[in-house]
Amino acid sequence: MPDMILEMKGITKTYMMGETASTVLSDIDLTVEKGEFVAILGPSGSGKSTLMNIIGCLDTPTKGEYLLRGKRIGEQDEKTLAHIRNKEVGFVFQLFNLLQRQSALANVELPLIYSGVPPNERRKRAREQLIRVGLEDRMTYMPNQLSGGQQQRVAIARALSNNPTIVLADEPTGALDQANGKAVMELFGELNREGRTIIMITHDLQIAQHANRIVRLLDGRIEQEEETGREDADV
Repeated sequence: MPDMILEMKGITKTYMMGETASTVLSDIDLTVEKGEFVAILGPSGSGKSTLMNIIGCLDTPTKGEYLLRGKRIGEQDEKTLAHIRNKEVGFVFQLFNLLQRQSALANVELPLIYSGVPPNERRKRAREQLIRVGLEDRMTYMPNQLSGGQQQRVAIARALSNNPTIVLADEPTGALDQANGKAVMELFGELNREGRTIIMITHDLQIAQHANRIVRLLDGRIEQEEETGREDADV
């Protein structure tokens, strides 16, 4: 039996602009199994950022049902949602979102502080993740002392620090040059081969093709789903 991580049924999101309703997502049905690497691909305005926010429990749908590891997200209060965001979802952002006055190590520790992990344990886990992403010699560096590719690796280490159910990456190569973007995608491939479940938001077909499965989004609807043939997400 497949281990279903995420199930969405009939997800619709409508915003009111004065008296006018604007529907950004319409009847989205999506499932993601444990260990999948899924790319959600779409142009600007396709609804992919809204879908990402709902997946990451940063926003709620107007209609439809969202289950994350069997939990009905729409039934959870804000305190529970904050806990789910911290424990279940590791976020990786296009612009890294690092604290500029904190070292790489301190940035990776941040989710563990929110989780109440004791100082010695969180320092150990943060070190392990920075070593995992190849930054063992950059732990004490500040973000402005790191290249864009290194900053994104810090962000990935931070996303992994709480051992999340899903790594949710929003245009993770968007602020990187081609060489650093390729290196980051190679790292995502390695993480996926280790069993990590990755959902990546992108507008770039070449980047999307690093995933196992591409979900094409257009005008708030899933237009097409396709397997890439990369069963082990080998990049």
